[in-house]
Amino acid sequence: MATIKQLQSTLKLTFGIVPIVAGLDKFTNLLTNWVDYLGNNKSMIPFDPLTFMKMVGVIEIIAGILVLVRPLIGAYVVMAWLICIALQLIIGGHYFDVAVRDLVMAIGAYTLAQLTKMQTAGNR
Repeated sequence: MATIKQLQSTLKLTFGIVPIVAGLDKFTNLLTNWVDYLGNNKSMIPFDPLTFMKMVGVIEIIAGILVLVRPLIGAYVVMAWLICIALQLIIGGHYFDVAVRDLVMAIGAYTLAQLTKMQTAGNR
């Protein structure tokens, strides 16, 4: 049976690496054309959408590193970030499948935070 530490470590790596990879891809668009996810909201951004997505990429890279270094705080940051992305997609009226996926991932990030709390409490 997996221990709390094993589960926490698996989620920590997942929520550390995935945001870093997604953030880096904002500079290359190898996985997808990230600007498309802005939908009709492109006109609300006061500068070039590609520049905006690169800024998003930097935030995601920092969030991933934060999860790896400070998993409790990082997990909450990633959870909030994923919820915001899902809400933006829902409001934009497109990519509902991605919005649902991001909400499920936010639940996973919350789970990481709770497991990290349990692991920390167990070490006292």
